[in-house]
Amino acid sequence: MSLLDVRGLNKSYQTDAKVLKDIHFTAETGEFLSIIGPSGAGKSTLLRCLNRLVEADDGEVIFDGQDLRQLKKKQLREARTNIGMVFQHYNLVPRLTVIENVLHGRFGYKSTFQGVLARFSEEEKERAFYLLEKLGIEAHAYKRCDQLSGGQQQRVGICRALIQDPKLILCDEPIASLDPHSSKIIMDYLKSISEEMGITCIVNLHQVEVAQSYSDRIIGLNDGSIVFDGSNLQLDQIYLKRVYGMSTRELITV
Repeated sequence: MSLLDVRGLNKSYQTDAKVLKDIHFTAETGEFLSIIGPSGAGKSTLLRCLNRLVEADDGEVIFDGQDLRQLKKKQLREARTNIGMVFQHYNLVPRLTVIENVLHGRFGYKSTFQGVLARFSEEEKERAFYLLEKLGIEAHAYKRCDQLSGGQQQRVGICRALIQDPKLILCDEPIASLDPHSSKIIMDYLKSISEEMGITCIVNLHQVEVAQSYSDRIIGLNDGSIVFDGSNLQLDQIYLKRVYGMSTRELITV
């Protein structure tokens, strides 16, 4: 059984305009899957429908044997502890320290009382420092997050997702706001997380060449529909034309 099985997913923000149209795909344990497509293709909506930050109109999202769309509030909260999220604009609390932001990833395991008082075990704190060290930012543990560069903040966001001990990490344009050097660092970390920790990563990307360099599989969206689903080697000029409506050469000159 696949870790994630999406069946017939549809989403409209207006009754006459579908953002997602009959989306079907699977993702295996430890797979690195990129989603590409032009702006407005539905990439961010798709990712948010997977963990129900956005409610789909119909379809199924079978994750780890459960249809997430059928879960009640408490059940969904429990299921989400296994789904980390990394955002384009980091979604950190700027005035809090790096270590405090990372530990926020444990809130899904806490009661409301524990969360309000920010009660974390020594084991959780040790795990947070271990992850910061693994991503090369342990020296910044007690800095406020608004004192960090964009690439450093994104690494904090990855640590916050990892401390959940997730089976799946959803990354919504994680390098869109970063320079090429920082982008490579982030993508290298995400790839190592997939390979070394066996965590499935689904990553929205604008950059075709990045998707081809890192992905086990690529899904191409255009106008809310999947027009490509295959390996990076299969993503040739014909399929790129279907995804973007233009060739790689034209994409580079835009």
